Amino acid sequence: MQLGLIGLGKMGGNMRERIRRAGHTVVGYDRNPDLSDVSGLAELVESLQAPRTVWVMVPAGAATQSVVDELGALLEAGDTVVDGGNSRWTDDEKHAAELGAKGIGFVDAGVSGGVWGLENGYALMVGGEKEHVDRLRPIFDALKPEGPYGYVHAGKVGAGHFSKMVHNGIEYAMMQAYAEGWELLEKVDSVTDVREVFRSWQEGTVIRSWLLDLAVNALDDDEHLDKLRGYAEDSGEGRWTVEAAIDNSVPLPAITASLFARFASRQEDSPQMKMIAALRNQFGGHAVESAK
Repeated sequence: MQLGLIGLGKMGGNMRERIRRAGHTVVGYDRNPDLSDVSGLAELVESLQAPRTVWVMVPAGAATQSVVDELGALLEAGDTVVDGGNSRWTDDEKHAAELGAKGIGFVDAGVSGGVWGLENGYALMVGGEKEHVDRLRPIFDALKPEGPYGYVHAGKVGAGHFSKMVHNGIEYAMMQAYAEGWELLEKVDSVTDVREVFRSWQEGTVIRSWLLDLAVNALDDDEHLDKLRGYAEDSGEGRWTVEAAIDNSVPLPAITASLFARFASRQEDSPQMKMIAALRNQFGGHAVESAK
């Protein structure tokens, strides 16, 4: 299958490689010419056979809107656009309507896997009409982890990004729990090897997880996280999750508290946020700030 892929950063570049390894043709475009296969979106569209599929992996908001607008002018009826970034689900509904008026299909794909996705595969949560989703299944199969899990057609347009948003909200709360436990263990005099306590939890306990494995990796790199500043950004999905909870009258105390903890991290050097920053760097390659 042929695919156009726009945005070849940490996620997009690895996705291009994984899809190619599965035997598909990927034509990639990035503003960085060293990464790009073509000079622009017009050349990308011209290089694909109809019906075309173009996957967008650019930052949410204005950047995604700009690309969707340009593709809407370049593509033809019967083509499909996939937004695999972290767009808000309400933007998906808008983009689907705009492209649908021209006969162009739209699919939203929540993608999880971070910098590890190339080798391990990406969890995919997809929203859109069945006819559009089914046509893209070879690409989804190439990206997902091996085995029966890791892919779901979650529902109509917007469902993929809504599901990924909730996934990220849960991620916030899980990281916060590990961070709080780590700070308490570091605080008491009786526990003399916090890193090995975390390592001991990796087998046979109910709190074992990939995030725990990554926490151990981070502690192996910097046992007391002395090199990090206790500062963690939020990428948007946590806020959107809390806003959706308010709109739907669903109580989310743990996720909400974890979001507010990140706000607190920007006011002082929070020990807990050192662990949050370390985990975000481990699974997603997110930037960290060095301790002064």
